[in-house]
Amino acid sequence: MENQKFEEFNNYIRFRKVAVIGLGVSNIPLLDYLYEQKAKVTVFDQRNIEEIDKKIMDKITSYSFEFSLGKNYLEKLKGFNLIFRSPSCLPTTKELAEEADRGAIVTTEIEMLIEMCPCKVIGVTGSDGKTTTTSLIYSILKKAGYNAWLGGNIGTPLFTKLPEMKEDDIVVLELSSFQLMGMSVSPNISVITNITPNHLNIHKDYEEYIDSKKNIFKSQDENGILILNYDNEITNACGKEAPGKVIYFSSKEKLDNGYIVDNGIIKECKDGIRKYILDTKDVKLRGNHNFENIATALAATATLVKQDDAVQAVKEFTSVEHRLEFIKEINGAKWYNDSVSSSPTRTIAGLNSFDEDIVLIAGGYDKNLDYTPIAKPIIEKVRCLILLGETSGKIFEAVKNELDAQGKTLPIYMCNTLQETVDLAKKHANKGDVVLFSPASASFDMFKNFADRGNQFKELVNKY
Repeated sequence: MENQKFEEFNNYIRFRKVAVIGLGVSNIPLLDYLYEQKAKVTVFDQRNIEEIDKKIMDKITSYSFEFSLGKNYLEKLKGFNLIFRSPSCLPTTKELAEEADRGAIVTTEIEMLIEMCPCKVIGVTGSDGKTTTTSLIYSILKKAGYNAWLGGNIGTPLFTKLPEMKEDDIVVLELSSFQLMGMSVSPNISVITNITPNHLNIHKDYEEYIDSKKNIFKSQDENGILILNYDNEITNACGKEAPGKVIYFSSKEKLDNGYIVDNGIIKECKDGIRKYILDTKDVKLRGNHNFENIATALAATATLVKQDDAVQAVKEFTSVEHRLEFIKEINGAKWYNDSVSSSPTRTIAGLNSFDEDIVLIAGGYDKNLDYTPIAKPIIEKVRCLILLGETSGKIFEAVKNELDAQGKTLPIYMCNTLQETVDLAKKHANKGDVVLFSPASASFDMFKNFADRGNQFKELVNKY
């Protein structure tokens, strides 16, 4: 069956002036699509021409697209009918806001995908646990026989795949605050894993960050389903604003309705009756935060999948790369790569996943986050602390203040390179310890992104 909305959009953009801001992963397939639709395209990117992949620049010139690059790249953003912004270019950007006021449609690849999707969409957001939860949902749907599509922050850009999608398919999206900001359409089934301070170096304030997250459910109708974390104050309160059905999950409360993690057992609760679903001893993932992710994924797929199929998929699921990813054992110590942990809350969750003594490697780019909350968990769980990067001073200070308050000591080392941290960790790790690389900070001070950081760490560890 032809996707009528998509056809109407194709007709609309023909010969219209279209701006593509940012040559990131999600916008590259757009260039081919817009060329095929005969749109009049100008490409904007804050990098200089020599910093952009030559193949992409060759494509832009072969399509005879105009381009504006470098420091003042948005100066020529005037008179466009439609603007595709990259997630990193917020809709509050002065030039974008002015164009929107003038009448331009400002959107993203992901917003147009949800708008025109011919099938159900499941969207997942949150400060922590997005990727694992999204991947679990996708695995459950595949196990149950659905033709599922994985996109958003993970998988491949899906907008140009719209013509291939069928009514019975399901699209699963991981959505960041940057993608959700300004969005006026919501998935059919939405998940917020939790909300804690994050990306405050980019968002105007915490309120803007929270409001962005809420867009995942704000445009749902009464048939929408929203899965929320009962234990997180902000997400709990979101239930009052939801237009559709709300399902809570919790690992702290024995809910009468919803999904709970109760002493390592995941249960479904209906009208006070709690039904056993799964023993977490039977799954490969570690840590209470991952058991919450499993409960969330089961809740999100409950109306679509038989519970037996869902449970089987969960049991077979292994950790996602860079998320408490086991690398190898060296001299009896197990080494884990948790490079995705770019905030204190994520590293705390990682620390709480282990009962063993931990040698922790942390620190990185500063996103203006508060490191006070990480001090107590470090003192409780960590035997040796190794610090690196911009935030090393902040983490050191938080831990030192807590050590002084408790009258305790802890060996702390400051390093200049990742190689130094690995060498030190190997020297100090005892048999039976866990060496955990969980930075509690972003990666941009020394690495391209968290994946690059994690891969470099694994490379160094695997040399031993």
